[in-house]
Amino acid sequence: MVLLLVSFVAGVLTVLAPCVLPLLPVIVGGSLAGGSRRRAYVITASLALSIVVFTLVLKASTALIGVPEEIWRYLSGIIVMVFGLFLLFPDVWASIPGVNALNIGSNKLLARGYQKGSFWGDALMGAALGPVFAGCSPTYFIILATVLPVQPLVGIVYLAAYAAGLSLMLLLIAFLGDRLVQKLGITIEPRGWFRRGIGALFVIVGVLVFTGVMRDIEVWFVEKGLNFSQLEYLLLGNEEARAAASVTDLSPEAKATAYEKAPELVSPAGYLNTEGEPITLESLRGKVVLLDFWTYSCINCQRTFPYLRMWYEKYKDQGLEIVGIHTPEFAFEKVKANVENAATRFGLTYPIVQDNDYETWRAYGNQYWPRKYLVDIDGYIVYDHIGEGAYEETEQAIQRALAERARRLGQEMPQQAAGEAPETVAVEPGRVGSPEIYFGSSRNEYLGNGVQYRSGTQNFTLPDRIFPNVLYLGGRWEFTDEAARSASAGAEIRFTYTAKNVYLVASAESGVRIKVTHDGGKALGATRGADVDADGYVRVTESGLYHLVENDDYETHLLEITIEGAGLEAYTFTFG
Repeated sequence: MVLLLVSFVAGVLTVLAPCVLPLLPVIVGGSLAGGSRRRAYVITASLALSIVVFTLVLKASTALIGVPEEIWRYLSGIIVMVFGLFLLFPDVWASIPGVNALNIGSNKLLARGYQKGSFWGDALMGAALGPVFAGCSPTYFIILATVLPVQPLVGIVYLAAYAAGLSLMLLLIAFLGDRLVQKLGITIEPRGWFRRGIGALFVIVGVLVFTGVMRDIEVWFVEKGLNFSQLEYLLLGNEEARAAASVTDLSPEAKATAYEKAPELVSPAGYLNTEGEPITLESLRGKVVLLDFWTYSCINCQRTFPYLRMWYEKYKDQGLEIVGIHTPEFAFEKVKANVENAATRFGLTYPIVQDNDYETWRAYGNQYWPRKYLVDIDGYIVYDHIGEGAYEETEQAIQRALAERARRLGQEMPQQAAGEAPETVAVEPGRVGSPEIYFGSSRNEYLGNGVQYRSGTQNFTLPDRIFPNVLYLGGRWEFTDEAARSASAGAEIRFTYTAKNVYLVASAESGVRIKVTHDGGKALGATRGADVDADGYVRVTESGLYHLVENDDYETHLLEITIEGAGLEAYTFTFG
């Protein structure tokens, strides 16, 4: 009974989910463009029915298994664009030669809906939108993955409650929009500016969906904290939600409707910790595999290493394999010896593959360092996490996948104590007031006293006034796409930042000493450890990440760096 209520509330919250919010103008605008409340009723009701039917077809049929995600994206984008084109050009669009041939499947239903302007036409239009709005909630996923396979009738009731919550919320928003339109005295004419404006909006949204840009917008919503899925987890209760979302009760066939198959590793440039032998996901089938996309000069990646080491030591004898996918950000990170040195320094003993050409990165559609994908015994991605944090959640996902493996193999899964979290640097991202700063000409948009995006040599004079989060250089510097190289002794860097820690990705072929000071004070290097000379100068030698500053709290300071000799290659400042 609790899940029934939560299913209804989840439908309401789905209207504000990152995957629906950018598309909200489509369904609301479709109702407004009709100029009648009857049309809003019919559209939302048929949309709700379509969600239930689409889900049952997805669950009961193997016809849709293996259809690439891009196909659904293209179809959804075309659907929305056709909406807009019919609103923008009610006469011209219908007369374009060959347009009827393009209106196949959902698009043909959509066209008929607008042409007929009837009950059945509106119903067809709502039904065409149903798949777009399906599956944007954890509760929907729980119903799809765990309830329907075991209790089909109960699952249908829960689906109906979810669809009812979603459609009623959409209906409410449509009515509020209708009242606002009436209050403003806007007339809904087939060739009026308001209806055409809605059409233009549809076309724009359709293009964003078709090109994949809409996914970036969804990620932006999540990064800004606009993720109402957390409310669903609170309603379900964390333990109940995790149990319901467990993969342990799903057959391999059922998983195909709920999870994405993990792509194979593509064209690795080299292997580490494998005794020279190549590895593939296929060769690891039967194990639980945690894929970790990283690059060794990334501080966010480095802060996850203590947990990766702990999990590998704790679970490797129970069937866990960790595979590091080293995808370099800078050219020096492609050198195998550099990656080997980094793996040794950080104590990474699990297999690592070099993804120098971003082939595996692209196969997974990844955009972040670090990112972790958990692949289960059947080769499906059952968990995915971007960035740092969520360590307890990630370990619980590993335990669930290992428990399934043990059960399938007839083995006992040892009980694991929680244990103490490994020591790592705690970061409060909301208190970091400075962005990542690139020196290279391809991305140096924060350069304040030189010509941005220009390769070659430039001479710099430090200004009297230094603005926050703007990069200032002094002396002679040579720019490449990735880095700026100090070309004269005594070259300088100035940057006013707000953070607790400051890191510099840098290198120097012959070794260079740099003096790091705050606000015109003494050198800060005395606390920087092995890379610091006796007089407090930081010595830059190998290519990598240098921890320059560690404040007691998140503070604002003017960072001053003076390079003793020529040859420092500066890539980026990062802050934490």
